[in-house]
Amino acid sequence: MSNLMYNKMWHQTQEDLNSLLDKESQKMSEPQGNKIVVFQMLATFYINYVQIFRNMENVYDQIVHPQKRMLIRKVLDGVMGRILELKNEMVELEMTEFHYFDDILQDLKLSPQQLDVPIPRYFLKERLEVIKGREKILAQILTECGLNLPNVKYAVKIIALEEAVKLIQIAERARQGRLRALFMKQIFLQECRAKEMKLLGQRLLDTRLAALQIQKVWRGFHQSKKTVKEREEEMVFLGMKPSPFFNEVSDAIAQSKQVRNLRDEVQLKHEQNYQEALVNIKEDLKMLEGPDIKENLQDQIRQWFIECRNLTGTFPDYPNEEDGGSALIFSNKTPEQVMEDIIATQEEEEKFKKKKKKEDKENKAKKDKKEKKEKKEKKVSLKEKSMKEEDEEWKMSPSLFLQLMEEGNSLYKDMWLNKDESWNFPQDYDPEMIKEEKRKELEMEIRIQVDELMRQELKNLKLAVNREMEIPPKQKKGKKKNKGGKGRRGKRGKKEKDLTADRTIESLYQELVEEGLLIQALKVNLSDYIGEYSYLGTTLRQVAIEPMPSLLDVRQLITLYGILPLGSAEVHERAPLVKSLLLAGPSGVGKKMLVHAICTETGANLFNLSASNIAGKYPGKTGLQMMMHLVFKVARQLQPSVVWIQDTEKTFYKKVPQAEKRIEPKRLKRYLPKLLKLLKPDDRILIVGTTHRPFDAELQPFCRVYQKIILVPRPDYASRYVLWKEIILRNGGELTNSLNISCLSKVTDGFTQGQIVQVIKDVLTERRLRQQAHKPLTAIEFITMMTNMNPVYREEEESFKNWYAKTPLGKKRVLSLTVGGNKEKEKDKGKKGKRGKKKK
Repeated sequence: MSNLMYNKMWHQTQEDLNSLLDKESQKMSEPQGNKIVVFQMLATFYINYVQIFRNMENVYDQIVHPQKRMLIRKVLDGVMGRILELKNEMVELEMTEFHYFDDILQDLKLSPQQLDVPIPRYFLKERLEVIKGREKILAQILTECGLNLPNVKYAVKIIALEEAVKLIQIAERARQGRLRALFMKQIFLQECRAKEMKLLGQRLLDTRLAALQIQKVWRGFHQSKKTVKEREEEMVFLGMKPSPFFNEVSDAIAQSKQVRNLRDEVQLKHEQNYQEALVNIKEDLKMLEGPDIKENLQDQIRQWFIECRNLTGTFPDYPNEEDGGSALIFSNKTPEQVMEDIIATQEEEEKFKKKKKKEDKENKAKKDKKEKKEKKEKKVSLKEKSMKEEDEEWKMSPSLFLQLMEEGNSLYKDMWLNKDESWNFPQDYDPEMIKEEKRKELEMEIRIQVDELMRQELKNLKLAVNREMEIPPKQKKGKKKNKGGKGRRGKRGKKEKDLTADRTIESLYQELVEEGLLIQALKVNLSDYIGEYSYLGTTLRQVAIEPMPSLLDVRQLITLYGILPLGSAEVHERAPLVKSLLLAGPSGVGKKMLVHAICTETGANLFNLSASNIAGKYPGKTGLQMMMHLVFKVARQLQPSVVWIQDTEKTFYKKVPQAEKRIEPKRLKRYLPKLLKLLKPDDRILIVGTTHRPFDAELQPFCRVYQKIILVPRPDYASRYVLWKEIILRNGGELTNSLNISCLSKVTDGFTQGQIVQVIKDVLTERRLRQQAHKPLTAIEFITMMTNMNPVYREEEESFKNWYAKTPLGKKRVLSLTVGGNKEKEKDKGKKGKRGKKKK
């Protein structure tokens, strides 16, 4: 795809964004009362913003113009943040983390796959060198400590020489035996053929009969092959079977990858040229236009001196540097306009003083009236107050990203919408735009120098003309401010003490790696967490049944709450802040994989503060303080960072088991809430807990620490079907008609992803992969391997559901479902009662 095509895509996306911003400003200003209508509106905006986000991310990744990319990045961050804000509003409205948009998708003519929130590629692309450097340092420290040992698949056993010779002899004799058996079989077959020849005799001499027999067999074989081929073509045509070239990489895809790599190189080259131009163009402007700017500013300020002298009879006071110097006066105004403003402000001040006296008298009378009214309002019954609260209309909470998007949109309209770029075919930087920016910077720098000169000139003028001595400015106010500032700084300093002020970050990093608290994240992408969209979610909710979330829903929440805020500093500062995340579900559903995927997609450091990992490390209260200080200091300096607490229910045990008392699993219980309070929007640190037994923990402190709780379920039928197909193909297996994937998916109901992956790896050995050509894979092979495994039974799944219903969001959801209908009935009764009283 050429530069022109990506530019067209950008212009189209900006138009869509512009129309969407207009719609949102219209609809959000109108207060709504019906929750269903509000959710439909929020969901529609959410889906539209996701589509814009997908297009904008693609444009930002591929467009090569450096100045355009700066604007696109600004808009992209705004769209990302708005998606998170809308998600937060939907969660608060529906009291659940999972939403279903089947009816809206039908109206917008979109497929469920288009709901998937993409992960911006610039998260890793722009930090690739930093991430690679950290990985090298980490690997080096691990090898020096002897922790980075390779995984040995087969144990090497040392045996005596005589035993080794015996083993070789046995293997060689077995090989010779097999060869002799094949040779004897061939001799036996030859003898059988000779006997048949003697028995048949002359019949074999009839070539016509032999030819007919060969033709009969060949035609039958040929026709059966043809029939099978036609049947497969028909299935592919009907869409019931993928084409045979479905998994093969086409030439077009290979070529597009090469073009993408080339575009990446062009992007880097253009960015370097742009950064160099910023310096060179400023220097050129300084040489060519600097003296003229300086003279113009001096003439302008001198004229201001004379005009003020003529109007007021005295020379003006020159503004201080803190107030902005001469820039405060000459903000696109002539000296005459400035003097008119000064006179007008003086007149306004006099009027304001007169009004104040009148208002003071009126306020006394009003206060007496207000007190009487307040006494009457206090007598209003509690029932009427509750009715008013229920009748209050819903209003959208203020957005921090709409302004960012509107600014980007207005910049696009002013600068790029109607810009002629016929001269800039390679899409390099625009020098005229750089000149405009740098002129302003240069003017500000020169203005500071001119202000110093003109202050001295004004002082000389006052001495020469008026013989006035300049009175030194009072410093009392400034001292007060400084005292206040010192006091505030002192208070802030008390919150956190730097226990390792004399040490470098490199030494702290090395210590954490050696102690095993900072670990290497596995290279796992979020797309490797395979799942399918839940097509029954909307239907079940209409029948008042709360569906279990699908794996695709879980993956989307990880993107929204974990990856997007960690990847973008702008989004993390302004979006609804998520400091901690809990992944709860049975063992084997991929909780650990999701934690590693967050680190892989954002290039984050991974700290392991699991109870088993910190046992015996940094003992005592002071040791624990030092450990937490080290972890969070390094996490802040090298952000983004993920702090992982595996089996986090141990930290909040109701009762510590006797076997685990020695490892002190509840060490972090008191410190985690304090640390969460210290985390600010600037700190891109996410605390992630994983648990397969959340019911063992104390519920209240558990839910206080973890803001967002995501229930990770066992895979449903659709997810299992996709999982079986994908994992078999990834491990070198071939999908044929003899392998019934649908049967495998039904039989393995209740089994987790980890179990399915393990079974596939056990079956698809190197020897079995070589046999596929003459012995295709069958479902029986996989099912027999699963007989030794225990599935997740319905009772265990129900226990997770019941536990989630006791969490804060789960309680709100249950209340909204049960109490919602009763409230409506009470409203109707109340209205009828009021009407009845009026009639009486």
